[in-house]
Amino acid sequence: MASIIAANMKKPDSTVPSANRGPDSGFAYSRPFFEELVDSALAHAKKLGATNAGAEASEGCGLSVSVRKGALETVERNRDKSLGITVYLGKRRGNASTSDFSKAAIQQTVKAAYDIARFTAEDPFAGLPDAKNIAKRQVDLDLFHPWAITSEDAAQIAMECEAAALQTSKQITNSEGAGVSAQQSHFFSAHTNGFRGGYATSRHSLSVAPIAGKGSGMQRDSWYSSMRDAAELASPHEVGRYAAQRALSRLKSRKIPTTECPVLFESPLAAGLLGGFVQAVSGGALYRKSTFLLDSMGQQIFPKHINLLEDPFVKRGKGSSPFDDEGVRVKARTVVDAGRVEGYFLSSYSARKLGMKTTGNAGGSHNLVLSSTRTRPGDDLDAMLRKLGTGLFVIELMGQGVNYVTGDYSRGASGFWVENGEIAFPVEEITIAGNLKTMFKGIQAIGADTYNYGAKTVGSILINKMKVAGS
Repeated sequence: MASIIAANMKKPDSTVPSANRGPDSGFAYSRPFFEELVDSALAHAKKLGATNAGAEASEGCGLSVSVRKGALETVERNRDKSLGITVYLGKRRGNASTSDFSKAAIQQTVKAAYDIARFTAEDPFAGLPDAKNIAKRQVDLDLFHPWAITSEDAAQIAMECEAAALQTSKQITNSEGAGVSAQQSHFFSAHTNGFRGGYATSRHSLSVAPIAGKGSGMQRDSWYSSMRDAAELASPHEVGRYAAQRALSRLKSRKIPTTECPVLFESPLAAGLLGGFVQAVSGGALYRKSTFLLDSMGQQIFPKHINLLEDPFVKRGKGSSPFDDEGVRVKARTVVDAGRVEGYFLSSYSARKLGMKTTGNAGGSHNLVLSSTRTRPGDDLDAMLRKLGTGLFVIELMGQGVNYVTGDYSRGASGFWVENGEIAFPVEEITIAGNLKTMFKGIQAIGADTYNYGAKTVGSILINKMKVAGS
């Protein structure tokens, strides 16, 4: 079973049409049009008497197709557009938006933001980012790869994916369906402190959710592939087969007695643990004092073998950006060094509230990689199971049982019971509990089986001890 869960996704084959890199982007509006739109909004804000203002015009479009049991279920096309304007009257701020790009509608929207600012209480920390922090140049990070796919082709790919899952075994008895999504967007943003910039992005995906077994013994699992360039998606066959194997591996799951033991988090779930850390050291939580990692700068939060790097400049990275949502320049940096917190995630506003400097994280983190100096190239999932020894290997979590004020952690879980480094049997209907602060300090190892989940990349994480509530 370990080899099933650890199976590597193969590179795509010819069944996935290559992405369209031609001049036709599929957008209804051009970059010059957006620049003119934003400039007119800023000019009108100044005319009304705004001391500062910022505006952003954006457009998104895409196709989503789903199938189930070999039949087409839904075809959805989306196209949206928006102009947002933020107006400052000294330390008072107002914001409004519209999807109407007519001159009259834009002026009405600017006036609405201006009126909101007039009647809003002053906030001494409000304002545009300081001019010295503005990104002065924009690098091309290769984030835009439109996929010129028809609904018929998308449905065919989804059906191939689902068929691959259903054909894996006679024990795959049903399906919750498969889907293909092709999405793209672009924007232009500017403000009166000197920032001008924008770019286009794309994100495409393929997913399937097969069901194994019958009656009360049925088990469900899923898998997906998501990339900026459709040519890099895993093949429909591989996604379907792997999802089916995951579902099959969970058949005959059982409960286990309540115990305390080491817990190994599969790499996609380990990315969630990393997300918990990011949330706890982000500006909003820090200045509201609603985090268990308050005043953690310079503190030893993880073991000394743990490091966390942030890099906004990864080509085609899902968390890549040449600047943050405020137009502030971004940079590669070390967030955790030898277990010690070296940086927070701050916007201009939260930085001012905390008496610190912005880290260029308005809008979130950028391409985080959590690693351990103990990790060796051969530390795949099988090796991590051997390090676990006897304990719980978790592949699914349920519920939202995380208290970020106290760090208390309690989640419904399912996975596998491991004995002497080998999977013994699947388990379900259990709860794992601990405290994130203790869990972070208890990280014994991080696997080389790295997985990219959005803007986070991490291997499986082994924690020395957690409470497991079972039967």
